[in-house]
Amino acid sequence: MLYSIVHRTVYSYGSDVSHSYHLAHVRPRLLPTQDVLEYVLRIDPEPAFLVERLDYHGNQSAFFTFGAPHRKLAISVQSRVRVHAPALPKASATPAWEEVRMNCASDTLTADSAEGEFCFNSPHIVRSSVFADYAAASFPPDRPLLEGVIDFTGRIYRDFKFDPRATTVATPLDEVFQTRRGVCQDFAHLAIACLRSLGLPSRYVSGYLETLPPPGKARLIGADASHAWCSVWCPGHGWIDADPTNNVLAGERHITVAWGRDFSDVSPVRGVVVGGGRHSVSVGIDVARAQE
Repeated sequence: MLYSIVHRTVYSYGSDVSHSYHLAHVRPRLLPTQDVLEYVLRIDPEPAFLVERLDYHGNQSAFFTFGAPHRKLAISVQSRVRVHAPALPKASATPAWEEVRMNCASDTLTADSAEGEFCFNSPHIVRSSVFADYAAASFPPDRPLLEGVIDFTGRIYRDFKFDPRATTVATPLDEVFQTRRGVCQDFAHLAIACLRSLGLPSRYVSGYLETLPPPGKARLIGADASHAWCSVWCPGHGWIDADPTNNVLAGERHITVAWGRDFSDVSPVRGVVVGGGRHSVSVGIDVARAQE
């Protein structure tokens, strides 16, 4: 599937910003299942310094700074991305989840040792027995890993309600678990916390999801939003992406931008400003199928 993507972020400041420093993760990743055919980054005003590089996790990041006063910052990205459906293993043929846990936490090096770094706590995710207990119902002894993951993310989909007014980026994960409400970022963090609490490597994936309008309704330009899901390590098959918000394994409608330990590693735009007073931010994202 070929997609045309426009992602525009605009900051409006109440007074002059004298200096600012920003880090963006907005370039889709080049993957075996994803080709980036076009990528254009536009920043207004023009930054005094701009460098694009790979971060620790292999994501393409852009760091840019401003040294002249400004009251508005617009960051616009245009991309064309072709996504291929991943070749997923048969769930019953994947290793038992305890075997995965053991291989990734072994005292000796194994083929899966490197992925074990995604078993640890991160800024937004702290392992706990509460999360382990919630996940445990989907992971009885000797159950194949992917069978457990599919059952587990399905339970999040049924037990939690999507409610964009219930949380903010600062809402603690414990509160999300108690209220059973949140958005895709919350559900991805929750899934990762539960899987890590069982000793299973899991990472956070940010990107886009093509949204389809109701039958007979026109597609609304700019109605799409950033999306997030989780990924779990499966020996012999690599990382498998699961979307608890929609109760699906990620496919050709999921467009990957970046991955990391949690949202803090891959937020689309973050920065530090000097001055500016009160400010507002608006984000517009459009994901549309494109012609070959």
